[in-house]
Amino acid sequence: MIKKIQLPLQTMNLVVGFMIWVLLSSLLPFIKEDIAIPPEQLAWVTAIPVVLGSILRVPLGYYANQIGARIIFLISFVLLFFPIYYISVADSFIDLLIGGLFLGLGGAVFSVGVTSVPKYYPKEKHGFVNGIYGAGNIGTAISTFAAPVVATKIGWSATVQLYMILLGVFVILNFFLGDKHEVKVKTPLIVQIKSVYKNEKLWLLSLFYFITFGSFVAFTVYLPNFLVMNFELEKVDAGLRTAGFIAVATVMRPIGGWLADRIQPLILLIYVFTGFSLFGVLLSFSPTIMWYSVGCIGIAFCSGMGNGVIFKLVPGYFQKQAGIANGIVSAMGGLGGFFPPLILAFLFSLTGHYAIGFMALSEVALASLVLVIWMHFQERLALTKEVVNATGEGLLVTDKSGKIIMTNPAFTKLTGYSEQEVIGQNPSMMQSGKQSPEFYTEMWKTIKEKGYWQGEIWNRRKDGQNYLEWLTISAIKDDAGEVKQYAGLLSDITDYKK
Repeated sequence: MIKKIQLPLQTMNLVVGFMIWVLLSSLLPFIKEDIAIPPEQLAWVTAIPVVLGSILRVPLGYYANQIGARIIFLISFVLLFFPIYYISVADSFIDLLIGGLFLGLGGAVFSVGVTSVPKYYPKEKHGFVNGIYGAGNIGTAISTFAAPVVATKIGWSATVQLYMILLGVFVILNFFLGDKHEVKVKTPLIVQIKSVYKNEKLWLLSLFYFITFGSFVAFTVYLPNFLVMNFELEKVDAGLRTAGFIAVATVMRPIGGWLADRIQPLILLIYVFTGFSLFGVLLSFSPTIMWYSVGCIGIAFCSGMGNGVIFKLVPGYFQKQAGIANGIVSAMGGLGGFFPPLILAFLFSLTGHYAIGFMALSEVALASLVLVIWMHFQERLALTKEVVNATGEGLLVTDKSGKIIMTNPAFTKLTGYSEQEVIGQNPSMMQSGKQSPEFYTEMWKTIKEKGYWQGEIWNRRKDGQNYLEWLTISAIKDDAGEVKQYAGLLSDITDYKK
């Protein structure tokens, strides 16, 4: 029973963590009425919680594997009592920065669940269950929409203190319902880091998540104040629109994970980054509120799907180092939400508009699209190589002039020649002398007419021993019908004939 409730329990933990993480940005239009904040410093108030929320994801992901998610969630929620109370009595810009920094712990708990939840499900469901867990980022929508509504009734300070009651409830729930017997992974931190930091896939996935989750966080923390200042919307209206953005991204996250369980994830990422590029261009033209809303919803759609797809890929590539890999990738995603608000504010102060900032999002997404395509074709090549190396038949590939350009391990086992010894040579080096010149003339005539030849042929191994071989030679042609290469499949049938 305890194991079955871990997914809903940890998802709700994430909801609460994300509600707290965006507390300042949700209430900033109210807070700045009581606390003097220089306009050029507003972005720091919304961005600062992202810092600790990103950095702590690495150790929290690691220790979730070491001591279990229950303990990590309990400790995190207890510690969050202090910054929440501190913010509720804040009366200066510095107080907001200090309290906001430690609110980041609410966002850091993300890496706990993505490390823990897959342990309870088979591999083919990891994309969907991580997507369900990741949908806990709906907590940002709840705070963005509900906090301003409550603040209009009881004030922003009392609204902040209500979150302490919510935390208390979840401390109790995790104490009694958290899994005390979760499977632990005791691999030392240094060992895990050494095993992943040179893996290019880790850093590519980190870049992709930097954009997908980073854009989600950046829009979430920046939109409430941006919509009020740039489009002169009411504070509650701005909160509602931001909540809509978050809701779309949240719904798309499990859908993205579910699709990634059924479709090649890298193909899905190609569509995701194509969408990012197009919607970033739309936003860069500083459109009306209607077109701006369309662009934001498009970004929400792409970011949500991308987030779900990426956390299908991470446990697939790093099964034994899931804790540290989840931590690093999710930390990079969090940092992706830290820089854009600051960059947008800086560019606005220089140019008076946000076009360059949104165009930069489009260009970075376009570069990521190129990397995803490259990664996809690298995987296809790797898969082809695995199939070639695993086949039991010897494989020999020549260029159209007859020079050997590739062999496989089965060829070496059969003939005794290593790949290095035969590259650039002609297959005639293995002739036994038992076939007449007319035999080879007829063979190549058949290949030219039919595109292939197969039959028995005597060849000689490296040690000089003759053996009877079943050989198939096929002509490989390009789209114009011109021969590019020849491929030969060979197997030893000497004993069979005997």
